[in-house]
Amino acid sequence: MDFQEQVEEITSTATFGDLIEFAYPIGYSHWGVYDEDGYVFHFAVADERQLMNNIRTYLQKIFPVCGDLLLGMTKIRRVPLGEVNVPKGVRISIGNSRHTFTPSAPEHMRPRCDALLDQDFQYKLFTLNCEHFATFVRYGTAVCNQIPARPKNKECEVATAVFKNVVRSKETAQDALNFTSDFFNARVW
Repeated sequence: MDFQEQVEEITSTATFGDLIEFAYPIGYSHWGVYDEDGYVFHFAVADERQLMNNIRTYLQKIFPVCGDLLLGMTKIRRVPLGEVNVPKGVRISIGNSRHTFTPSAPEHMRPRCDALLDQDFQYKLFTLNCEHFATFVRYGTAVCNQIPARPKNKECEVATAVFKNVVRSKETAQDALNFTSDFFNARVW
């Protein structure tokens, strides 16, 4: 099945919060979270200027792994599934069965996606990668099962803390905004 056929199959069956696995031919996978209408949240290159894009493309030709890993900076983006930059030969699937955790309810996943969207992160293979992001959104716990010699289905506390701090700060800012709005709308002053 070619790439476009895989994209069409996923978009016809996936629901919000599904883990999307982009399995590379070399055994490494890139992970994202399905949104709606064919979109996915994922770790993407942080700086999309032409120079960075050219460097990323060059690196992906030399090393068939995620260019973000080699460049170091990532940004959570929401893009059409078919526009995720992956090397030839990738296999796309819904990877919900790859972890042993119970998924969070969509009303808990959505604020995580919204808070993390457009945030920049330093990519760290062992402690802050795309699988950590995707599992944090789905389960509220960051996990990476593809690191050799590491226990499977074990929380990466560092990644969970980083993501929770961002989500918490966004919630705090929103709460303050809501309080101010409620105060002025109540006209008690």
